[in-house]
Amino acid sequence: MPIALLIKNRLKELGLGQRDLARAANVTESYISQLLAEKKLPPAPNRTDMYDKIGRALKLPPGQLAKLADLQRHEHLKKRLGDQPSPLLHDVRELILRKCHPGKNRQIRTIFEKQPFGELERFVTQKLLGVAKGVARQELENPSWLRRVARLSKKSYPEMRVTVLRFLDATIFDLSNEYCIAFLDPLIESWNIDLATFCIEIVLNRRVSPGHHKTFEFTERGPRLPSEEEPGLTEFLQDSSLSGDATETELEFLRTLRFDDKRPTPLYYYRELQSLRDPLHFRAPRGGRKA
Repeated sequence: MPIALLIKNRLKELGLGQRDLARAANVTESYISQLLAEKKLPPAPNRTDMYDKIGRALKLPPGQLAKLADLQRHEHLKKRLGDQPSPLLHDVRELILRKCHPGKNRQIRTIFEKQPFGELERFVTQKLLGVAKGVARQELENPSWLRRVARLSKKSYPEMRVTVLRFLDATIFDLSNEYCIAFLDPLIESWNIDLATFCIEIVLNRRVSPGHHKTFEFTERGPRLPSEEEPGLTEFLQDSSLSGDATETELEFLRTLRFDDKRPTPLYYYRELQSLRDPLHFRAPRGGRKA
């Protein structure tokens, strides 16, 4: 059953309206309306607490809405696999080029304009989007951060919560002007790339992001032998309920862990991941530093 149909049926049974649901989920009534009209894809369950809040308001079993949303998103993804990449919107490309280091701007613009959405443009856009998403995901439940970004984007608090949820589901192929104004413009201060090594450095706005610099480098390594990966790690990676929301940086850290005689289980890697994310286990860095 589509998630929108289930929610509408429960609203009718309980005598509730869309406004009641919007208040319970702390989002705008317009967003609930679009969700129920299936004009918007349900957000990923691992990126929002909305399903828990709606589920409690509708007196549904815990996890039911999240499960339906996950199934619906998988079906949507299957339908999109055959779609061809389309060019970025003009304003989106201009924003990305404007953020580029002045010494590289002309060279990068020339490369971008050779193709509607070429490999370099996709690569840079993906990295900028990934960094902005990382900040948004980290601060999603931080009301003060949301209000600060909302002021910069001239949005209300509920509108910004809705925008964050949509932004976290966005890909480089459907990046809109709205997302650029709300996130890429205020979060990304500048970026630079070494075209010989494809090392890209991203400078973030200190006022709205916890880190200042992000650097992504590519180094040559020998092939990884199958025996180098722990069986428990393999099982952990195959279980989306344990590793589904892990980032590439976190997975790379887990792959570096080595053991002598002990053989860790998938649950060990899950707990290691949670420990890595717990701010209580780390001291705050002094000033900005490269990641």
